[in-house]
Amino acid sequence: MSVSCRLALLLLTVLALPALLAEPARAKPLAISDALNRKVVVDVPAKRVVLGFNFEDFTAIAGADGWKRVVGISKNPWAGWRPANWARYQQVIPALKTMPDVGYSEDNTFSAEKVIALKPDVLILPEGSFKVLGTAVQQITQAGIPIVVIDYNAQTLERHLASTRAIGAVMGSNIRAEELAQQYQRKYRDILRRVALAKSSSKPRVYVELGRDGADSVGNTYRDTMWGKLLDTLGADNLANGRIAANWGPLNPEAVLAAQPDYIFIAGSSWVNRPKAVKLGYDHSAADARASLQAYLGRPGWSSLPAVRQQHVYAIEHGLCRSLNDYTAMAFIAKQLYPAQFADVDPLAELRQYHQRYLPVAYSGSWLLGLKP
Repeated sequence: MSVSCRLALLLLTVLALPALLAEPARAKPLAISDALNRKVVVDVPAKRVVLGFNFEDFTAIAGADGWKRVVGISKNPWAGWRPANWARYQQVIPALKTMPDVGYSEDNTFSAEKVIALKPDVLILPEGSFKVLGTAVQQITQAGIPIVVIDYNAQTLERHLASTRAIGAVMGSNIRAEELAQQYQRKYRDILRRVALAKSSSKPRVYVELGRDGADSVGNTYRDTMWGKLLDTLGADNLANGRIAANWGPLNPEAVLAAQPDYIFIAGSSWVNRPKAVKLGYDHSAADARASLQAYLGRPGWSSLPAVRQQHVYAIEHGLCRSLNDYTAMAFIAKQLYPAQFADVDPLAELRQYHQRYLPVAYSGSWLLGLKP
């Protein structure tokens, strides 16, 4: 080949290089281990994804750009349950405004037909939905759409890690997913290590209540799941254990008075049309949060409770339960129960850092605080 031909070929290669670099990675089949330890073959990185839950966890793992490949979601668990949070994410992820809704399992609106019509490469479902959507799951699978199951609701280290890595594998964001998984494992194990160092003759007695409807209405408490599972993990004496029949439900006010809790945590959020709720989240100041929490101290008999007398009454953001950053809520609760062991731990700083590094929305408002500033 002449020198002029070689130069021409080199020039064509150089000119074509930007286009080659800009071309998205070609999808290849990969057997992914999901939260149920199922091997699911997915063409990755997936170009068309339908997502059924854990939207903020997905965002942390896949990044805001990951949403460019999401073609449908179960909308109500986000827009319906946490509208203030949904509105904030819409500002930085505009595609959410017109995102097709495939329905949700808990309100019986989930539609296999809608999922199939979107022609996704994969459907990511929470374990709870996968378990109850028998016929719909069969229809979607028969249509050739693989289903990857995630499960942060189990609140176990193993399933948190498996879910995070599964999402990372689907989206081709393995490095980011592994970083998040290792961080979660490190934080989780450190919390349990510190709890084990707390030597006490008796467990701290703790009462948790959902503060959605205000102090004049008895909200749900939890056992074996959500806040109840976290309390068990932290070695606390959860008042709900043995006192409520289901995993969640209201506890008789007389039972709370009789149990004399040492610590009280009220779960709040940014619920709409709930004027008496404990106000937490991006849009609420510490003053607003404490003012809404203060009302609970006026309940009959509460002034005599050890938690109230010792000013051990706290507000915790309900959305921080069962998530990839729930270690911040765990650390906050543990810091109150075992102050000596957690003296150098700053859960709020951890939550700010999580936002800065992994989420496209800025940290603001109040998420974890005590009635006493």
